[in-house]
Amino acid sequence: MRDYETITCEVRDYVAWVTLNRPEVHNAFNVQMQKELRDCWRSMRHDDDVRVAVLTGAGDKAFCTGIDRNETLGTTERQLATPDGENKTVGSGSTPFHFDDPGAYIGPKSNDLWKPVIAAVNGMACGGAFYMLGEVEFIIAAEHATFFDPHVTYGMTAAFEPIHMLQKMPFHEIMRLSLLGNHERMSAQRAHQIGLVSEVVPKEELASAAQWCANAIASAPPLAIEGTVRAIWAGLEHSRSQALALGYAFVGLGTNPDSIRQGQEFFASGKRIEWRLR
Repeated sequence: MRDYETITCEVRDYVAWVTLNRPEVHNAFNVQMQKELRDCWRSMRHDDDVRVAVLTGAGDKAFCTGIDRNETLGTTERQLATPDGENKTVGSGSTPFHFDDPGAYIGPKSNDLWKPVIAAVNGMACGGAFYMLGEVEFIIAAEHATFFDPHVTYGMTAAFEPIHMLQKMPFHEIMRLSLLGNHERMSAQRAHQIGLVSEVVPKEELASAAQWCANAIASAPPLAIEGTVRAIWAGLEHSRSQALALGYAFVGLGTNPDSIRQGQEFFASGKRIEWRLR
C-alpha cells in the first residue's frame, strides 16, 4: 500500500487496517483525506492481498467528526481539487442545483469496493462520519463510543448523512438523532440495542474484536465472500423480488470450481471450527 498523509493503511494476513489519522482534529476529513480514502479504497479492488478491511480512527477520542470545517469554511477560494482531478465547489454553486458533496468520495461502496469493510468505532462518530459508516458491512464499537449529527444545531439540513444511516438503523432512531442535533448523543449500548452496532467491547479490546472477525472472513474463499456482500447489498437496495432475481447472477458469479474445491476439502478434512457464541 502507498504512504499517505492523513490516513494509514497496513495489510497483514489479508486484512487491510485503514486508520483515519488526524487525531488533532478528531479525525475530521479534509480534501487531502478525501483524496487518500478514494485512492485507498480503489487500490484494494484489484489487490489480492486484501480480502477484508478494518476502518478505524487514530486515538480513542473519535472515530471521525465529519468534514473539517476549519479548512472548508476558512477557505476564501472555494474551488478545491477533488479526488477525480476536477475542481469543484464545496457545497452549492450559484444555484442549489449544482451541489458538490464533499463526502461523495470517502466510502468504500461509493468507490466500487465490494470486499467487506468492518468499522471499529473508537469514540465520537458524527456528521460526515456517517458517509463511511453507512457503507461498511458492520460496526463494532468501544464502550465509550457515541453517535450524533450536529447539522441542524448549526443551521444546516441533515440529508446525506442520515440517508446513509437509514439503511443501518430504524427510521425513528435516525430521525431523533438528526433532529436533536447536539442536544443528545447515542451511546454504544443504545446503538447496539437498535441494531446499528453488532458488538460493544471495552476500548482496549476493540482492535482484537475487529481482528477476530476480519480473520474469520479472510479465511473463506474470497469469491464467495464478495458474492455474498454484493447479494446482501442488492437485497437492501432493491425490492425483494428484484433482489431474488439478481440472486441467480450473484450465485453464478460468486461460485467457481476453485472456491467449491476449497470448501469441500475443508469439510472432508474433518476439522471443525472453534466457534464462539455472541
